[in-house]
Order: sequence, then C-alpha cells, then structure tokens
Amino acid sequence: MGSGRDAEPFAPSIAPWLAVEDAEKAVAYYSDAFGAVELYRLAGEDGKVVVAQLSVGGAVLWVQQDPETRPDAESRAAIRLILSVEDPDTVFARSVATGAATVSPVSEEHGWRTGRISDPFGHQWEISRQLS
Repeated sequence: MGSGRDAEPFAPSIAPWLAVEDAEKAVAYYSDAFGAVELYRLAGEDGKVVVAQLSVGGAVLWVQQDPETRPDAESRAAIRLILSVEDPDTVFARSVATGAATVSPVSEEHGWRTGRISDPFGHQWEISRQLS
C-alpha cells in the first residue's frame, strides 16, 4: 500500500473558497492585508488569476474569479471567516488601510481580542486572538 515511504497521516481540513469579482485584486489584497502567500495559481489565457490557493500562516483559503459576484455584505453576513493572528490590532489596521471597511473595531470580549471587517469583496472577517 503506497510507495514504501513513511508518509504523514492524512489530516482532513476545511478551507474557505471565496468567489470574488476580481481574483487578481483579491490575491493582492489578501497578500497585503493578511500576509497571504500564493501556493497555487490557475491563470486564464490572459495570464490573470482564475483560481488561487493562498496560505496565511499555514491556514489555507481559495479565491475564484467570478464576474457575476458582487460585494454584497448583507447577503454574505451569514458566513463569517475568523483569522486568528498573533497581533489582531496590526492586522486589523493593515486590512482597513488596504481597503476593508470596519464592521466593529478591535476590542476585548469573552476572552478574545477581536475586531470585524468587511473586505473589499464583501466577505466578513473576524481578526482575533484568544487571550490567556
């Protein structure tokens, strides 16, 4: 069974797949705001991103070009992404500086330091750190 090499056991994971109107801009935004690193890119004939897999400190998300998608925060409010980081204040400020809208500022509540943004593509993110 397999190649005979010692392999790491398979670990299931869940990764969000975000439809965006402009994948090229989304990849740039998530790189600038969250420090995302591009792991995979499927480009169209024009060389622009169609699908990209990104990593933020080892956490994976996907971005897909979908010209029919519009940034409508109201319809996306039922899904919220949580980005746990060492310094939520800095990441929150950088997110807003690169185009996100503040939904709720960073504060401490229920054992977490967290703030919520709506990114330029309509997705809501809680940028958080659990307090000790």
